[in-house]
Amino acid sequence: MRSNKELVEYLEIADVSVKRALLSVDRGDFVRSKDTDTYEDFPLAIGLGMTISQPTTVVKMLSWLNVKPGMKVLDVGSGSGWTTGLLSALVGSTGFVYGVEVEPSLVEFGRGNLDKYSFTWASIRLSGNGLMSRAPYDRILVSAAGKWLPKYLLDQLSLGGRMVVPVRNSIFVVEKLMDGTVVSEEYPGFVFVEMV
Repeated sequence: MRSNKELVEYLEIADVSVKRALLSVDRGDFVRSKDTDTYEDFPLAIGLGMTISQPTTVVKMLSWLNVKPGMKVLDVGSGSGWTTGLLSALVGSTGFVYGVEVEPSLVEFGRGNLDKYSFTWASIRLSGNGLMSRAPYDRILVSAAGKWLPKYLLDQLSLGGRMVVPVRNSIFVVEKLMDGTVVSEEYPGFVFVEMV
């Protein structure tokens, strides 16, 4: 595929808001260098053993996350900034997206990519433990796989909030009910870089 539009059409996205976000935030603005693979449906290396995720996986995760305008969202493992940009398109100017990344050079890379857009309601910061100072969050997206469900992120999720998080080779959709009870659904068969 040669363009972001071709990629989005190929993905056949059912969720209208997710499709709109992918059309408005060009994947090509978040890769190291545009080449023939920029708009293909697979992950691409962005350095330091990290990747910009496969579009099909990103679409599934964003659809499960069910982000609405005005929400406060934490994007853990923001990497290239692509998911931070997509989440920013979903929350709109009445919401806010906090991207966090553990690698300083990727923080700068992601910020530079995000600066191509007018998302004044989004930021990317250096952090390895979420961002407790801005918690709680309505939604949390995690783009690296841990060995277990991260309690420190559950603690940052609001009552009634939802987190989409890879654990080993599955993606979990986790909800914190209004009484504080945590429930989850598992979707196996995915591969992610390991959480640092």
